[in-house]
This record gives sequence, structure tokens and C-alpha cells, in this order.
Amino acid sequence: MAQNITKKDHTLDVLENPDVLADRLTHGSEDFISKYKNVLLGLLGVVAAAIIGGYLFYNYRNSQEKEAQADMFQAVYYFEADSLNKALKGDGQYRGLTTIADEYGSTKAGNLAKFYAGVIYLKQGKFKEAVDYLEDYKSNDLILQGKAYSLLGDANLELGNKKEAIALYLKAADYNSNEFFTPQYLMKAGAAYEANKEYAKATEVYDRIINNYTNAAEVADAKKYKARAELLAAGK
Repeated sequence: MAQNITKKDHTLDVLENPDVLADRLTHGSEDFISKYKNVLLGLLGVVAAAIIGGYLFYNYRNSQEKEAQADMFQAVYYFEADSLNKALKGDGQYRGLTTIADEYGSTKAGNLAKFYAGVIYLKQGKFKEAVDYLEDYKSNDLILQGKAYSLLGDANLELGNKKEAIALYLKAADYNSNEFFTPQYLMKAGAAYEANKEYAKATEVYDRIINNYTNAAEVADAKKYKARAELLAAGK
């Protein structure tokens, strides 16, 4: 019994006496650190490396963005001046859109270069190249991403991929739907349906414009093309 009382008293002494508790914790911590010193040092090294690596990557990305923007400024100037080859390939001093897109694709400027390069290749009738760059373009922009889907539809239609073109036009129409662009994309979808001899589907698309975008400039054409699609559907 006395032994049990002694053990209990010792335990209470540890728990109730702050000095004793602090001493036990201190020595316990020292033992833990001594025992796991190598592991702790390794963990600290990993954390430090992650912090330094993140800092270096942030600075690297910033420098990449600045370099890409400097070249992008000149490339867009050539694009707007209709000097499309210089815009694409550069002028010897500034890099062109394809180089910016390929080397700085992870930056905002590099991503935008993919859009511009796709547009130029589409203008030049190089539809496969247009598809390659426009497919890589990804943005949260409310206008350009929808436009990119539509242009991809154009390129696929030119390549004879009618079903893919239809899907892309509808994707463009459903992306941030609005009175100005959505009717344009739906008109393209309707035309692609007609080209694929899916006249009933074309009628449905034209109806979307007529019923949902009553103030759109495309409404008159949608009514005309709907009537034609209905006649063609009836004659199938």
C-alpha cells in the first residue's frame, strides 16, 4: 500500500508542481530532440528548400513574363499592321508569336500568343496549325475563350470535321452567353448542321436565336435559314 501511495504522490507532484512539470518537459524535449535530431534536421532542410525553391520559381516566372510581354508587344503590332509572317516568326530582334507561345507558354503573354498564332494560321489557310495553337489556348477571359472555341470550329469545319465543328460552335455559344456573340456562334452551328445534312438540328439552333435573342442582328437571317432548313428536313 505504501508503495502505491508513494507512486501516486510522485505523480501528483509532477502534475501539480509547475517546476517539476517544467523540468520533466525540458528533459523530455531534450531526449526527443537528441533521439530524432537527424530526422528533424532533414525536415527543416526540406521546408527550407521548398521556401527557397518557391521564391526562385516566383522570380523566374516574373522574369519570363516580362520577357514574353516585351516580345508580345511587337508581335501584336505586326499582327495589327497585317504583317502576319513577322508577327508569327519575329523580325530578327523580337521573337514571334510561335516562339513566345512555345517558350513562354506557361505565362499569360505566352498563352495569349497561342490565340494570336491560331488566328494567323487560320487566316493563312493553315488549319491544322491553327487547331494546334487554339487548342492549347486556355483562359478565363469572358470574350476570348468563347472566340477561341468558335475559331477552332472554323478550322475543324475547313478540315472536314463537321461534328467537331458543331460541338465547338455550341461550346462557344454556351460559354458566357450574351446578346452580342452567342447568336453569331449559333448561326455558325446552324450552318454546320446544314452542311452535315442535320436539318432538324439546324432548325432548333435557329429557333434559339429567334426565341432567346430577339434583339440580335442575326434574328432576320435566323428566320430565313430556319425556313430553308425546315423545307430541307421535310424533303429528306
